[in-house]
Amino acid sequence: MDPAAPHMTLAAPLDGLLDLLAGLVDVAGWLLAHWYLLALFVAGCWGLAEWVVRRLARKASAERMALELVPARHFDPGLEEIFRRGVQLARASTSMPWWAPRRTKAVQIRLRADGSSPLRYRIEGPAGGERLLSITPFGPAVTVKKALPVADKPRKHVVRAEFILRGKPTAPLRDVPLDPDPLQPLVDAVSDLRAGLGDLAELRLDIQRAPKWTLRARRVQLMSDARRRERREAQRAARWLRQDAGGVEDSLSWQLQQLIGSKSAGAGGGRRLVMPPVPRRVDPAEALGKLADDDHLVRVQLLVMCASDTEGRAEARLGQLQAALDVFGSGSRWAMRGWHLGPWRLGADRWPSRRGFERRWELGHCQPPRPNWVRLEELTGLLKPPTRHCRLPLLAGDLPTFQFGNPELLLQGIHAGPDGRRRLVATYASETLFEVGVGKAGGGKTERALAQAIGWAHAGGGLMFVDPHRDSWPRALPFLAHTTLAKRIALIDLGAHGPAPQVSSWNPLDMRQGQVAHEVVEATADAFASVLGWDDATAPRALTILTAALAVLVAVNEAACQAGRPEDQTTLFHVRPLLTDPAFRTPALAGVEGRLDEETRAWWRVVFPTLPPDAFAVVLNPMARLAANPVTRAFLGQAAGVYNIRAAMDSKMIVWVCPGGNGPTDRLITALLARDLLRAVRSRRDVPEARRVPFRAYFDELITLTGAAPDTIASMFEDFRKYRVHVHGMTQLLARLPAPVRLSLVQNASTLASTAGSQSAIAPVTAEWGDEPGPDVVAALDRFDHYVSLTVRGRRVGPVKIAGPHLDDVFATYARPDNTAAFERAARTTAGTAPLDVLATRARGQLDRVNAFLAQLAPTTTPDHQEKTYK
Repeated sequence: MDPAAPHMTLAAPLDGLLDLLAGLVDVAGWLLAHWYLLALFVAGCWGLAEWVVRRLARKASAERMALELVPARHFDPGLEEIFRRGVQLARASTSMPWWAPRRTKAVQIRLRADGSSPLRYRIEGPAGGERLLSITPFGPAVTVKKALPVADKPRKHVVRAEFILRGKPTAPLRDVPLDPDPLQPLVDAVSDLRAGLGDLAELRLDIQRAPKWTLRARRVQLMSDARRRERREAQRAARWLRQDAGGVEDSLSWQLQQLIGSKSAGAGGGRRLVMPPVPRRVDPAEALGKLADDDHLVRVQLLVMCASDTEGRAEARLGQLQAALDVFGSGSRWAMRGWHLGPWRLGADRWPSRRGFERRWELGHCQPPRPNWVRLEELTGLLKPPTRHCRLPLLAGDLPTFQFGNPELLLQGIHAGPDGRRRLVATYASETLFEVGVGKAGGGKTERALAQAIGWAHAGGGLMFVDPHRDSWPRALPFLAHTTLAKRIALIDLGAHGPAPQVSSWNPLDMRQGQVAHEVVEATADAFASVLGWDDATAPRALTILTAALAVLVAVNEAACQAGRPEDQTTLFHVRPLLTDPAFRTPALAGVEGRLDEETRAWWRVVFPTLPPDAFAVVLNPMARLAANPVTRAFLGQAAGVYNIRAAMDSKMIVWVCPGGNGPTDRLITALLARDLLRAVRSRRDVPEARRVPFRAYFDELITLTGAAPDTIASMFEDFRKYRVHVHGMTQLLARLPAPVRLSLVQNASTLASTAGSQSAIAPVTAEWGDEPGPDVVAALDRFDHYVSLTVRGRRVGPVKIAGPHLDDVFATYARPDNTAAFERAARTTAGTAPLDVLATRARGQLDRVNAFLAQLAPTTTPDHQEKTYK
């Protein structure tokens, strides 16, 4: 073998390697010379890849779903429930097809306010996560429903902003407590939105799982930075240590110590050995902070947009939201991305950021410019809707604005918004079924009821206002004195004021309107039983006697009306002659024998003759009290009374009733009126529900009224809704009302209001609100201020603070003081008033007219025969 062969074998690979290196150098030189071609190629590849990714991202974004979460008033979640919701959101963000780009794998929380509601809470995300997100750990306290797409109209002025995390990247956001609600600053920032000005504010928080490889690279970088800092600190410490040691050794005192020490020791001293500090070991948990663990770590993107049709309002709103987000700041904080150059802000509203912002806003893509990594615990305040600890503003959409003359609205008061604007607020008349007003005397509850009644009257509604003290009538008169209301007003005043008093008339036993006989008997007997405390256990005989007597008198009245002689009807004052005078009883029983049922006829034939004379005293005593009072004798002693509450309801009359006081006789009159109202309302069952005319009854001084008829008033709060008659009651003390009345009105109250008063008196009302506000807050209210809970669109609103409407302010344009005298005369004329002495004389002669009618009704029956029959 040739000796040169091994050398040739080694040279061949070496030459090939050199040729390869030379070729690579040539290629690199060519690329350097033609670098633009390489740049174009790279740019083209990047552009193609981005185009493909965007197409896929748009396709994936088209398959998103939206849910709206509506919390209940008592919604009060715990930290564990909120954390579990965050875990659900993070898991749902991955419910995308395998081909979907990462930017689409996110769940978006949308907090939106446009004036229609305080803050709407929506969740948008992959369609595959709908089942997971529909069932929340919040339970029934939060209603989850599918949300419709939001179509925003264009606004003239729009500002956009993107918030990124600034500060120490490993530091957490501030741990905000749940009470008060962490969303409260955001709610306050949008509380003065005005839908009429086109105001809009929306915050969108995108949540997606943190990418593993990016997180690992970040951790490596943070650990490297931490070690580098430790080395620098160790070097700096060593340098300062050497410098301090050198300074000490060069000092005169140290040199003297060395000389003295050297002589005493017999040896020379040397310089001290300085040991430099060793860099301490970096703790990964301390260096990485919240990025140390992968569990429950997410990446977020926070976008905000504000808009308005009024210049400057959108910018101001953005500033308010920025201040609200500062609440979450600590070692890390939310900061607006961009720069400020004088009056200009370079951010999401300017090129080149605006286009990317709008794309992410419209498609829901999560592409934050920097890794905004947070743990789920840091987002506690944003992972749930507003809770019971959040003070929500009252917007125009929550409570309608009162419009004069609108029969669909019922005035409630004056509300001052967060921006100081005051407006008259109202509820819908169809939903305001029963109202209760509580508060001390002079607090404004009657003034508020008067304002409501006056507004309802001018809107064409019918009402009845019962005031035992009559103070409400002169107060309301100037604002009712309009010619359009003159034919609809009736004043029933039993106070008999003035030198020539005028009194109206009413016969509870009047049968001219075709009333059902047994209902009239039952209503009248129940009224007496209510005032006198009769029941089947304590006074069965009195109830039986009165019911039998009324049955006969009502039957006589039926016969008189059918004969065309309503002026010959009997009244309550004929109970006495029916029970004690055979000359009246015999023809009365004989004349209506065919109109009485067999049981009643048998009672008069068999039982009545066995009763001793003193058995009638308990029945005749209240009748004697009524007859002894000239006003009540004139009012109740007319055969054909003018007062007819059923006709007043059906014709939308305005009836003002002033019983005259709160004595025993006045309570009896009140009980009769209340029971007649209950009977009249129940009689509306003969009218189809759609044709029943709405009617409102206002009861001032419920303590006085319920003292006369507690069961009757309680039945009103229970039954009247069915017949489209609505009751408004005012009282100073809820606790002083009889238990049946108190329970019924609180249970069925559509509106519950309270003015200032003692804490013990207000406590039963605030207890119905869950003591929010508490009795101490309500007790400190100014005069005419109220806390009110209302019902609007089937939901309870409030309690909210409102100012009671003052008639001189709210209805100033309706005041007609010059017309009051003429209007009151018209009201008395409609009520059929007549001089008191005239009506009293007519009442005393009514027995003779009834006797004449009975004589003609049964002329063939002899008194002796009749007396033998029924005695």
